[in-house]
Amino acid sequence: MPKRILTGTVTSDANAQTITVSVERRFKHPVLQKTIRKSKKYRAHDEQNAFKVGDTVRIIECAPRSKTKRWEVLTEASE
Repeated sequence: MPKRILTGTVTSDANAQTITVSVERRFKHPVLQKTIRKSKKYRAHDEQNAFKVGDTVRIIECAPRSKTKRWEVLTEASE
């Protein structure tokens, strides 16, 4: 099974080698047909502490690194 890759915005870089990434997804409501935005936060491993709040990054699934970290930073997303 391929590993998922998500794009999101860094919301916190307070911890060492860890960033919090907020990923937003959009979908149509099944009944109302209105576009809905939902966001979810992921804790990702940042080895070099290279990313700061506000950066757009791509994260990929990995083996668990700690109690809450199951993602690692792949690269900075280009827009």
